[in-house]
Amino acid sequence: MPVKSPVLPHLHLLAKAPLPGQAKTRLIPCLGPEGAAQAHATMVRHCVATACQALGSQNVTLWTSLEHQHPLFVELQSHYGISLAAQLQGDLGMRVRHALNSTQGPSMVMGTDCPSITVAMLRQCSSALKDVPVVILPAEDGGYGLIGTHDDHPSLFKNIPWGTEQVLQVTRQRLEALSLEAIFPDTMWDIDRPEDWQRWQQTLKHANSL
Repeated sequence: MPVKSPVLPHLHLLAKAPLPGQAKTRLIPCLGPEGAAQAHATMVRHCVATACQALGSQNVTLWTSLEHQHPLFVELQSHYGISLAAQLQGDLGMRVRHALNSTQGPSMVMGTDCPSITVAMLRQCSSALKDVPVVILPAEDGGYGLIGTHDDHPSLFKNIPWGTEQVLQVTRQRLEALSLEAIFPDTMWDIDRPEDWQRWQQTLKHANSL
């Protein structure tokens, strides 16, 4: 059980540069290559704003890929004062683990295709991580949108069937094998398919009408 600490966790966000044909390709059938790239950029901006509101920009790092000096990344760093870092080469597990271990103290990793993760969810995860070794936001599709830890646990990220509905199930099995207590404060959903994008647009429309 980790020692209670008032220190906020550092939040690491993973983001591709919004290059047409290389970002959010499963949205191309409904939005086209340019539209899918613009949708991705919108999600990255949303997630960075949410992260900074929840934890403060000094506790946020945006890990970039494809084009590390893309104008979107430069814009976000200039506007919010967040840190930028280049993602490692390798599978998702390697990149997540590297980000988690790159800062001292508790840390969390989140994708930037998860605009359903709210300020309240991030603060809830941050608070939960004071009391347990691991915090996870499960996704409706069987994966997860955020993981937070205090220490390095390699088996949580090695040989995981990333991109499948077994991700959370396998991760739970690894947690049990390590005798690690975890908290799952809420459930989120990410944006992979056209119907996910439409769902988010409806969510925004509803929020703006309140």
